[in-house]
Amino acid sequence: MSSLPKLLITGASGFTGKHACYYFSKAGFEVIAVTRTHSFNEQIQTEHCDLTNKEAVRRMIKKIKPQFLLHLAGQNHVGQSWVDPVSSLEANFLSTLYLIEGLRHENPTCKIIVVGSALQFDPKDISTLKHPYSLSKTLQVLIAQSWEGLYDLPIVIAKPSNLIGPGTSNGVCSIFARKIVEMEVKNAEKVLEVSNLHAQRDFIDVRDAVSAYEILLTGGKSGEVYDISSGKSHSLKDVINMFRTLTTVEFDVKSSIESQVEKKVEIIPFKLAGLGWKPIVPFKSSLIDTLNFYRKNEKI
Repeated sequence: MSSLPKLLITGASGFTGKHACYYFSKAGFEVIAVTRTHSFNEQIQTEHCDLTNKEAVRRMIKKIKPQFLLHLAGQNHVGQSWVDPVSSLEANFLSTLYLIEGLRHENPTCKIIVVGSALQFDPKDISTLKHPYSLSKTLQVLIAQSWEGLYDLPIVIAKPSNLIGPGTSNGVCSIFARKIVEMEVKNAEKVLEVSNLHAQRDFIDVRDAVSAYEILLTGGKSGEVYDISSGKSHSLKDVINMFRTLTTVEFDVKSSIESQVEKKVEIIPFKLAGLGWKPIVPFKSSLIDTLNFYRKNEKI
């Protein structure tokens, strides 16, 4: 029997999940990767579970009894949340409730990291609600904070900004990179489409985010919300111009909004910095690694 601390990682087959599983398996944890159907290599134990099935979640928690939970699973596509809002609520809200409740009954000392979103809205001002995805992620965080307070569970909230880096993702940088590689390899139409070139985003490399999750698992304070961000703002125009320097392909850009300028985003990760964390992957390196991922996996 392993003496390593057991870490349950949900959403293990996703963009962040894959990075997290390999990172923590090298960092001295016994990783149990939770997915619906996918499996990892033989070095990483896989547990198949539908997290929207309350009884299945309870059985899994009772079987594994993890010391740590990194909850990454969920529906993270804004567009899909408009098409099927109920599924988004089930995937983001109910799965979190079932996991926390399962741990409350079977292993209440388990340290829990619930990963929220920068797209949460302010429940005090319903006008800030822009889409069902935001509702689902806000409810996810509210239930985690409520159970931490009501039942004194060790739950920490992580709130990453826009994650970038190598791997398949729904993020805008990944979408741009994939289209550019299709231009390079498949002679696809040499046009990038964007809604607003002046939209501002804080981008953080997924590998930096995963290192932040490790710090929160070991040193994060229960009940606290920790921003995970670069502290720097980039417009989508800046992103596209950077991509232009990383490819020999010349392409046009179509923007549906030409003049709407957004304020720079300022998300400073003060609390995490106080725990000794800082991002180390440069923005340009993240974009290079994203492009190279798709160049090596052009069939994705």
